[in-house]
Amino acid sequence: MKPRLEPSVFNLPVEKMRDGYYSDAYFNRSREILALDGAHPTVRMQVFERAEAVLCGIDEALAILRLCSGRRLPSGDWEDGWPALRVLALPDGTQISPYESVLVIEGDYGLFAHLETCYLGALSRRTRIATNAREIVSAANGKNVLFFPARFDHHLVQTGDGYAAYISGALGVSTDANAEWWGAHGMGTVPHALIAAYGGDTVLATQKVAQYAEPQAPVIALVDFDNDCVGTSLAVARALRDRLWGVRLDTSRTLVDKSLWNQMGTFTPTGVNPQLVWNVRHALDGEGFTHVRIVASGGFTAHRIASFERAGVPVDAYAVGSAFFENAGRFDFTADIAAVSQKGVWRPCHKVGRPERPNPRLEAVES
Repeated sequence: MKPRLEPSVFNLPVEKMRDGYYSDAYFNRSREILALDGAHPTVRMQVFERAEAVLCGIDEALAILRLCSGRRLPSGDWEDGWPALRVLALPDGTQISPYESVLVIEGDYGLFAHLETCYLGALSRRTRIATNAREIVSAANGKNVLFFPARFDHHLVQTGDGYAAYISGALGVSTDANAEWWGAHGMGTVPHALIAAYGGDTVLATQKVAQYAEPQAPVIALVDFDNDCVGTSLAVARALRDRLWGVRLDTSRTLVDKSLWNQMGTFTPTGVNPQLVWNVRHALDGEGFTHVRIVASGGFTAHRIASFERAGVPVDAYAVGSAFFENAGRFDFTADIAAVSQKGVWRPCHKVGRPERPNPRLEAVES
């Protein structure tokens, strides 16, 4: 069994989750009604979604159940509910089918009724990112994919999103928050802003990064500041030589790079296009800089990456941003009670059309 992340990793707002602060009001009300009525129904809850997907958020959902299931005693103390639950789950990173049960919870419903909103939300968000990431990574055909979408969403989602991309094969992330759950750090390139801060001198800005970065940190120069990726790539490579890990092409989709001005006519010349990559590769190789890798960025999607790979374009890594969020598919999870236990005997009890769907792939979660 693949080791699961420890609950402490997620830094959950435990007290607020226990009190139902993040929960839909009707789940909180259900818990209150059961408590006021002295009812303790033993149920079997199954969780599923409706699309082919890469599952993620399971370990987070389990952390929510471990730390936040239970009930508030009249004294104000919290009675831990986790030991009284039986939980089965698939591992994060599992390829799942529509309506496949990914999580099953058995026990007194009043102990975990208030958590449904939280664990379903975690599953939906993380699965969306993991599924999109797997598609992008597959399109890259074994080449590195850098997860660089932090600027396109709220900062509080960075940590879980980074992990979701990581389990789907993305090998680099842009922020420390993205990498927190598996103990790594963010990486990146020389940004346009730093180049501007050094008077538009890409070579100088890159030298400063190399000077102050950790010796093992890869130095990647952003080379489109002057809209001359070939000229700038060569200038940086000549200055940094073996210290330069790679160059990143990020030409705007409204611009035509200088190296292409005399080549236009048979291809779309704007942005980072195959011919631009070839121009940079030939120029670097021609001066002996075969070790310098090329990172392509700027509006790359799984479809666009796949087209570059089919054409054999010499890209070494793809930096992808908002495409991790753009898949039109829905990855909404649903939780249904499928059975109830009376005097130790289970009987079906479910909404019409939502029968129990046992899944032999589920793994028991240790208490």
